[in-house]
Amino acid sequence: MNDLAHGQAMARINALIDENSFVEIGSMVTARATDFNMQSKDTPSDGVITGYGLIDGSLVYVYSQDASVLGGAIGEMHARKILRVYEMAVKVGAPVIALVDCAGIRLQEAMDSLNAFGEIYMSQAKASGVIPQITAVFGTCGGGMGISAGMSDFTFVANDGRLFINAPNTLDGNNQSNNDTASAANAAKWGMADFTGSEGEVISGIRQLTIMLASDWIDCNDNLNRLCEDIINCKEDTLIAASRIADNGVVMEVKEGYAKEMVTAFVRLNGMTAGIIANRTKVYDDNMNVSDEFDGTLTAAGMKKAARFVNICDAFHIPVVTLTNAAGFKATVKEEERLAPAASKLTYAFANATVPKINVIIGKAVGSAYNVMNSKALGADMVYAWPDAEIGVMDAKNAVGIIYADEIDKAEDKTSFIAEKRAEYEKLKTSTMSAAKRGYVDAIIQPVDTRKYIIGALEMLFTKEGEPAYKKHGTI
Repeated sequence: MNDLAHGQAMARINALIDENSFVEIGSMVTARATDFNMQSKDTPSDGVITGYGLIDGSLVYVYSQDASVLGGAIGEMHARKILRVYEMAVKVGAPVIALVDCAGIRLQEAMDSLNAFGEIYMSQAKASGVIPQITAVFGTCGGGMGISAGMSDFTFVANDGRLFINAPNTLDGNNQSNNDTASAANAAKWGMADFTGSEGEVISGIRQLTIMLASDWIDCNDNLNRLCEDIINCKEDTLIAASRIADNGVVMEVKEGYAKEMVTAFVRLNGMTAGIIANRTKVYDDNMNVSDEFDGTLTAAGMKKAARFVNICDAFHIPVVTLTNAAGFKATVKEEERLAPAASKLTYAFANATVPKINVIIGKAVGSAYNVMNSKALGADMVYAWPDAEIGVMDAKNAVGIIYADEIDKAEDKTSFIAEKRAEYEKLKTSTMSAAKRGYVDAIIQPVDTRKYIIGALEMLFTKEGEPAYKKHGTI
């Protein structure tokens, strides 16, 4: 046995869990297979350390794979220990955290190993939406273990971790040296990884996320009525806007590297965890230079990202707050292939969610994008709008071009005629006041007051209960 590697598996647990709180389960378990001379191999703990402990005082269950034992490959007894962790975690409603360094299927155990993977998937499926599942990839997470990571609610990948179904060199025409499809960077870019970083950053991130997911309402030392003085200047990069709203400016972004035009993040508001979903048109780096720019439309990837986040928040009783600035849907041939299914999933996610839902329209909410982004019609409990927001069927200029097509052709001064009709249409059909008069907006608020209005709504909705009518499941 490689003591250093075994020590690394335990060291990760010790770094993650509150000091002296970890209790190991099944430490004496070893492999019982005998084929291929397995009885001569030393398999302490059968390659996985399992147990429970505390993170910031909250109970969690954890397993950490030991790459010094048959590469951390999963066999019958290895899987049985993981299944036991899931069984206990579901009973008490505690998260399961997987610290992965796994060579995949244990070939010496063949079908027993393959069946073991299936049993792990079944446990994950049963636990989905019941308890949070977090996977952190520190070494190899390939093949069957890649599926397990994909079934988790959140996946962290260390910078030197490798997450894949098919190894890069097994893909036709591909080579790891020029396209490492298993890298942490690609996992983030393609939406497989929610967070990436050094091993220390991953451990710290798991702790922060677990604390965010805890249902406890922590004390807030930030002013509940604090004005967001510069939030109107953050309409382009809504991750910055979220920091202006959040308690003490603390924001934990999810899937930072994927579909950057849609922000998904956790914040605290008056000590309560909330999920933020926000449309974004620009990304500013740490030096406040523009690193990415978008056209303000909804993309398939962005809606897919948001829908999953809504579902996670709803499953774990976390309110959802949207900052809406959507000027329709991305209009390209490539996007058109995927838009309808993605828009349907996001629409269903908002409509199906029973947690408190608050929408702040900070810019455009145009056409069906208005409905998709947490509209009153989809069950938003409170809808606010900034005074200069634009809410309507379509952009006023385009609407005038359609409605007054004949009149424009006959007008002596086309420019003046279009300007006059555009102003008229904006006042009647796309203004926040027009939407408020019809009840689609509950209040028109000043941007600086955004934080206090959201907190007030969350306090009012704190006891909200709303179980949907019984059905086996939706199909969207």
